[in-house]
Amino acid sequence: MSLVLLTPFDLALAAVLVLLLAAMSWYLHLGVERRLLIAAARSTVQLMLVGLVLKALFAQTNPWLIGLMALFMLAVAGIEVLQRQKRRFRGPWGYGIGAFSMFISSFSVLFLTLTLIIRVEPWYQPQYLIPLLGMLLGNTMSGAAIALDTLTRGAWDARGRIEARLLAGGTWDQAIASLRRDSLRAGLIPIVNAMATAGLVSLPGMMTGQILAGSPPMEAAKYQLLMMFVISAGTGLGSVAAVWLGSRRLFDERERLRLDRLRDQGRDRG
Repeated sequence: MSLVLLTPFDLALAAVLVLLLAAMSWYLHLGVERRLLIAAARSTVQLMLVGLVLKALFAQTNPWLIGLMALFMLAVAGIEVLQRQKRRFRGPWGYGIGAFSMFISSFSVLFLTLTLIIRVEPWYQPQYLIPLLGMLLGNTMSGAAIALDTLTRGAWDARGRIEARLLAGGTWDQAIASLRRDSLRAGLIPIVNAMATAGLVSLPGMMTGQILAGSPPMEAAKYQLLMMFVISAGTGLGSVAAVWLGSRRLFDERERLRLDRLRDQGRDRG
């Protein structure tokens, strides 16, 4: 089965459905029509631009340009993690904890996947590296953002209990151990749910895309299974790193709880 190529007219027909949804929002006074149209326009521009960039990268396989693209993706993911925090860390820590956690988890899992599992030659082939990195970063970003947000919100709400444990002689590690477990559990819930419902409730995006492109369904299922396993590893490692770094930052060298290192994003906006 060959791939059916889409024309601009085909995409315009699909865009009409978004316009109808915006009109329905306006008629029902839902108030989301403007955000919906902006999001649709933004995704159109972003995807068309990345399509042009990837076309150029695929044509030359330049490792420096591929590395630059990977770092750009990491930088944007770090900003997204930062913006999803209600109580973010002040200064460079707010951005650095999320970006560093995603770097060590996504990039290490990606390198192992390309060299030991898929065995691509050379390992930085952009046709494999960029899509795999995008899926790893996207899922790790969600896990780290949820875990960090749970940690900082929980530390703020349970500050009395944490300080009581410190006064009773506990270490900073013991004082925040239960909250750290809750944060990690929250960060892993999305990928656990995705694995549990894959194939029963929905067909994941990678498998669907390969089937639409003409790949045999069993091969598409194998690749999807591979990605779910490596994504779960990357999300887990990223969440662990983010929560450990974040929880350590909440205490100083004298093991005092330092909530003054957090900034309430909602209050800043108000």
